[in-house]
Amino acid sequence: MQRQLPAVVTASVAKQISEQIREAIVSGRLQVGQRLPTEDELAQTYGVSRPTIREALKRLAAQHLVRSRRGPLGGNFVAEPDPALFAASLTGTATMLVSLGVFNFAEIARARFEMEASCCQLAAENWQTQHIQAMEEALASSCDPSISDEDFCAADVRFHRAIVDATCNAPLRFMMYAVVEALLPITNLVTFRVRERKAIIGYHERILSGIRRRKPRAAIESLRELIDYLENLYGQSSAMREARVGTQDRGSGRVANT
Repeated sequence: MQRQLPAVVTASVAKQISEQIREAIVSGRLQVGQRLPTEDELAQTYGVSRPTIREALKRLAAQHLVRSRRGPLGGNFVAEPDPALFAASLTGTATMLVSLGVFNFAEIARARFEMEASCCQLAAENWQTQHIQAMEEALASSCDPSISDEDFCAADVRFHRAIVDATCNAPLRFMMYAVVEALLPITNLVTFRVRERKAIIGYHERILSGIRRRKPRAAIESLRELIDYLENLYGQSSAMREARVGTQDRGSGRVANT
């Protein structure tokens, strides 16, 4: 079997080139909207072939750091940062880590409380009418007894997303994206079989009341009660799962002995 060393070396060089251009973008030496040198110019600068440069540019495009434009004035340009894209990437990473068991439920619950408590504090101070309306609409949706479990979970996510939006703090909204869009749905997935909708709705109503009245301590205390409730549910869910596994194991043993 032939060893494909040239391809490995080329990929490594492309990675190094992309990292150098990325560093130039992050450091500000290349500005948003600035046109990069042509593929030929980059190939001459780095002493590599155009396919290697194209691979490097593909890597940068995958990171949403550069974008291409066709036409007489086309080329490759430094892309304007899109927080939603970076946040979505963060969410995907968080979801994968939870799936792999890197985070346990207790860690998720504690981290969620500490971070969302800060959001309740700022939301109570900074909310605007549209934020309260968004929380009320999400709460109204969750109160509809005809909606499915999936729709109830979606309303739950919208409610907490509205709290984050009410902080009016862009960096905090970015960092909380993974908590709201990834960790919260996973929490719902684990506990939905044993939770009571009325209980969740009650906690949300009290959180909203504290925020609306600009009483952050009341909102944070209700949030703490919600997280404690979810942790207890997780314990119940885990016990039920272990009981099912035990029953299946005993059933398998009886079949094997017959």
